[in-house]
Amino acid sequence: MSDSSAPQPIGLDLVAPELYAPMLRRLAWAAIAAGVLVGVVVALVVGVRVGVAIGCVLGVPTAAYALLARRRRLWLTGTVLEARTAVRTRRLDIAAATGVEILVFPGRLSRIALRVTAGGRRQVVPLAMYTDAGGGRELHILGLRRLADALSVVDSAAALSVSGLLVGQLRAEARDAGLTERPLYRAVRLIRTREGIQPVRLTDADIAALATADPGATDTADGSEDPQ
Repeated sequence: MSDSSAPQPIGLDLVAPELYAPMLRRLAWAAIAAGVLVGVVVALVVGVRVGVAIGCVLGVPTAAYALLARRRRLWLTGTVLEARTAVRTRRLDIAAATGVEILVFPGRLSRIALRVTAGGRRQVVPLAMYTDAGGGRELHILGLRRLADALSVVDSAAALSVSGLLVGQLRAEARDAGLTERPLYRAVRLIRTREGIQPVRLTDADIAALATADPGATDTADGSEDPQ
C-alpha cells in the first residue's frame, strides 16, 4: 500500500506546461512541414540528397527544440527540488542548503527568483515576473507555502529570512492585495532604482526590509493591476 502521508509533488512552473504544450506541438509540426516542403522543392530542382539535407537542416532543429522544451518541469516534493531538463532530472534537497539567495533580473520584463545551493549544486526557482505596465505572473500560493516550509527547516538566517518573505507574498496573494503590497513586486521596484549588472542579489537587509515594511507607506499612488 502507498503511504498517504508521503509528501506530494507540487509543480513550481510559473506557466503551467498544459498552457504552452499545444503551442510547442504546433511549432514542431509546422517546422517539420516547412522542412518537408522546402526539401521536396529543392529535391525536384537540385537533387534528392541536397533536398533531404536542406529539409533536415530547416525542420529538425526547431522541431527538436519544441519537443524537448515540453519536457522541462520543476517541482517540489517535501524539501527536495526536482528539475527535469531535456535529457535528465536533477535533485537538490533544500534542507541541506548552504546558500539561499533572492535574485532580481531587472528589465522590461523583470524576473525574481530563488537560488538554492546545496551539495555543490545550484537550482533557480522562478518566483514571479512583472512587466513595466504593471502586469505579470506569480508563483501560486501552494508553491510559495511549500517553499517557505522547506526553507524554514534550514539552519540558516538567510533561509529563514527568505521563508518569511515568501510567507508575506503568499498572504498578499491570498487576500488579493495590490501589487505594491506584494513583497516580490516591491523587490523588483527596489532593484529598478539601482544601477547594477544582472542579476542583482538582494542583500539580507533588503530581504528584512521587504518582509517587514508597511506596504501602505510606499507607492500608494501606484495604479498597477494585479498579475493574472
